[in-house]
Amino acid sequence: MEIGLIGLGKMGGNMAERLRRGGHKVVGFDFSKEATAKLTAAGSVGVDTLEDLVKNLQAPRAIWIMVPAGDPVDQTIEKLKPMMQKGDIFIDGGNSNYKDSIRRHGALKAEGFGFVDVGTSGGVWGLQEGYAMMIGGDEDVVETLRPIFETLAPSADKGWGRTGPSGAGHFVKMVHNGIEYGMMQAYAEGFAIMEAKKELNLDNAQISEIWRYGSVVRSWLLDLTAEALQHNPSLEGIAPYVTDSGEGRWTVFEAIDLNVSAPVITESLIRRLRSREENNLTDRMLSVMRNAFGGHAIKKD
Repeated sequence: MEIGLIGLGKMGGNMAERLRRGGHKVVGFDFSKEATAKLTAAGSVGVDTLEDLVKNLQAPRAIWIMVPAGDPVDQTIEKLKPMMQKGDIFIDGGNSNYKDSIRRHGALKAEGFGFVDVGTSGGVWGLQEGYAMMIGGDEDVVETLRPIFETLAPSADKGWGRTGPSGAGHFVKMVHNGIEYGMMQAYAEGFAIMEAKKELNLDNAQISEIWRYGSVVRSWLLDLTAEALQHNPSLEGIAPYVTDSGEGRWTVFEAIDLNVSAPVITESLIRRLRSREENNLTDRMLSVMRNAFGGHAIKKD
C-alpha cells in the first residue's frame, strides 16, 4: 500500500523505514532537505514540496501527518486539501487534542475526505519494537488502512486497534500519557529514596536490574531506566528540568470534568511544572510563613 508521510523527525523517519521494510511505498516530505535525502537514500521517495508528495501517490491517497499539535496540523491539512480528491484519507499520528480530532473529522467528512486520529506510542524504539496505535475514526476508513497499521504494530494482530469513533484514538493516547507520567514519577521517587539512604550504600543501577526480572514492578520503562543508569549511575550532567507534551494536562482536565479522582497523575504533572521553576516562589513563601509563626530559621541562598 502507498502512504504519504509528513514529518521525518526521528519518529517519523523510523516509521517510514518500518513501512518500507514491510513492502509499502513511502513518499515523505519534511522541511529538512537532509531528512528527505536520507529517506530517498534508504529506498523510499523523499520530496521537497507538498505538491510533489501528492503527485507521487495514487488515488485514493493516505497521508500520515506527524507534526506538532494545534495549528500546524490544521495548516498542513488546509494546504493539502486543494491538491487532493474525495476519498483521500488524512491520518493524524501526532499528539493532538481529541477535541480537535473530532472537529477535523467532521469538517473533512463533509468535504468527502476520510480522517483518522492515531495515538502513536513507541518513540525512537518503534522501528525495532513496533508502535502501539490507538485509532479513532469510521470503521470502513480504518479498515482501508489495516495494512499500514499491521506493518507498524509490534505484530499484525497485537498493539493496535480501533478504540472508537473520531477522537477516541487521541483520547486514549492522552490517558496513556497521563498514566506514563504517574509511572515515571513513582520510579523516580523510589530511586531517590534509595539514593538518600547513604548508610546502606545502595546501587540504583544494580537494583534496577534486579527489578527487571520477576518483580511486579518490571516494565519496559524500567528496562530503559536500567539501561540509562548503567551508562550514567549518578545522572551526571542532567538538569532537574522536565518538560511535558501537554497530554498530561489534558488528562487532568478531563478527570476534573468527569468527576474522576486522579491524584497520582495530577501530582506527577505538578512535579514536572515545579521542576522548571529556577527560583521557586512557593517554597520561599513556605519558609517565610514558618519563620513568621514559629520562628523557624530561614535558609539563605
